[in-house]
Amino acid sequence: MLLSVDVPLNTMLADLDETLRALLREDLERHGFEGVEIAFDAPSREWSGQLSKPAVNVFLYDLRESEGLRSSDWLRARRNGRTYESRPPIVMECSYAVTAWTHAVEDEHRLLSQVLAILFAYSELPQDKLNGRLANGSQPWPIKGRIGQSKGGDKADFWSAVGGQYKVSLDYVVQLALVSGAALERGPDVRTQTVTMGEPDTVMYRANGSVKDGQGAPLEDVRVGVPELGRSARTRADGRFVLDRLPPGRHRVVAELDDGTDVAGFLEVPGSGLDLVAGDGA
Repeated sequence: MLLSVDVPLNTMLADLDETLRALLREDLERHGFEGVEIAFDAPSREWSGQLSKPAVNVFLYDLRESEGLRSSDWLRARRNGRTYESRPPIVMECSYAVTAWTHAVEDEHRLLSQVLAILFAYSELPQDKLNGRLANGSQPWPIKGRIGQSKGGDKADFWSAVGGQYKVSLDYVVQLALVSGAALERGPDVRTQTVTMGEPDTVMYRANGSVKDGQGAPLEDVRVGVPELGRSARTRADGRFVLDRLPPGRHRVVAELDDGTDVAGFLEVPGSGLDLVAGDGA
């Protein structure tokens, strides 16, 4: 088993900023709010003092895992006879404080109302607006956004922390998935194992196989044997069996089914194992 880590290039936060910028700017202009700046700076007094035109500030103030969407199950895939397991993505919640900035309070409320309407309208960010690497299918799920759900805490503390003047703000939370790049590569299925018994020239083998019904379902607790050698075993819950101490050669294997019938096949040792299907006969 081999663990490999290939850290992917990740620009998801910058790409999300540009996606939100394009989404807000296009819809604001469509409703007559032209020339509005979309900014992502901390809304401090220094920043607001330099404004010369209306602005919408979308400030990323919190970034944390969405514990409700946490998964501990690794994802499994098979390619070329090998099994690969990859670490599941981590889902992050990106929390923005959204504020509107104009000279008159009435204009500010109009602008903030329209921003609220835009963000509420798009519970999922539209594919044609996704920017950068977000647009190339890197996200395993649609990118969802929630408006008006606060993380809690005192808003006055927030404004004190960023060094700004208290203003009404909207909380906007976007969920993004991050792929780890970590994967486990497992070797091909082992169907025959070499066992040396006694003298170095005496080589015996361990081989395995399966017994299934005509629909492909595994048959459990079926006796499987090699009559000529007196070797036998029983199948597990997954229908698989293991036969020990087999000499090299071609051996007839018989599975005794519960209905009194047998199914048989020939096992090459060493070889790729044997899969028996009930109803196939000998």
